[in-house]
Formats: sequence, structure tokens, C-alpha cells
Amino acid sequence: MATVYSAQRTNTRANPTVKNKANELGGRVRIAHGTYEASALASGDVIELFVLPDNARLISGFLANDALGASTTVSVGYAAHTNAAGTAVSASAAAYLAATSTSSAAKTAILATLALGSGSEVDANANGMTVTATMGGAAGTGTIEVTIMYALD
Repeated sequence: MATVYSAQRTNTRANPTVKNKANELGGRVRIAHGTYEASALASGDVIELFVLPDNARLISGFLANDALGASTTVSVGYAAHTNAAGTAVSASAAAYLAATSTSSAAKTAILATLALGSGSEVDANANGMTVTATMGGAAGTGTIEVTIMYALD
């Protein structure tokens, strides 16, 4: 049986040691939390929840919601922004959670897979990256909250 090493473990085993990023090993976990009280929020409306800083390593998160109404959905993603290199990045309404039913009260994992941003690193200029929730399906009424845990320093 072979022993293999992650990129971060390989760095610490190197001679001389290669320093890992703080957001990969030893970083502080931080939280970003946004709440919105929807009142007949129309399908397609976008809620700007909070801004994440450049280099934030996204660990996990969730969407919690009241029963928003029949046929309602919410997706979680990010607004258009500029990356650290100065290039425009298009909005992605479902980058962290594809449209999920909000007809019943629920708590749903976001950043749940690699494809949905688990472990990804924010690449943004000094203005950061705005996390959004987008209403879909039908107009919704009730509380929508999104929480993301991330490591930075």
C-alpha cells in the first residue's frame, strides 16, 4: 500500500518547507450572514446578501428559508464583479446552489460539491465579490437567509 500526500502536506514535507496559504492551513474561520424579509419578491429578483473578500476560501454554507409560497425557488451565487487581475467576471446566479424549492420551510446546504464551489477561493479586486440569492418560479414572501463560512487569515 502506498502513502500519498495532499499538495499542502507535500509543502510541509519539502526541504526547505514551502509555506501554505493561511486559507488552506491554519487560517481563521469567519462567517458571512445575510437575511432578507421578502414581501411578494418577484421571480427573477436578486437579493445582494454580503460581500466576501479576495482570497476567502469557501468552506461551507446554507440557505434557510420560510415557506415562501407555492412554486417558489431560490438559487445562490454571485453578482458580476472584477477579479484581482482586473478582468470582468459575469454574474452566476446559481454558482453555489441551483434553484431549489422554497415552497416549504427548509435549511439547504450550499457549496455542497466541488462543482458548487466547495473549497473554492474568491478571486476579486479590492471591492470583493457580492453573494446573491435569486428568486425563481413565483413571487415569494417570508424570510431568506444565507450563511457562508470561509477561511482567510
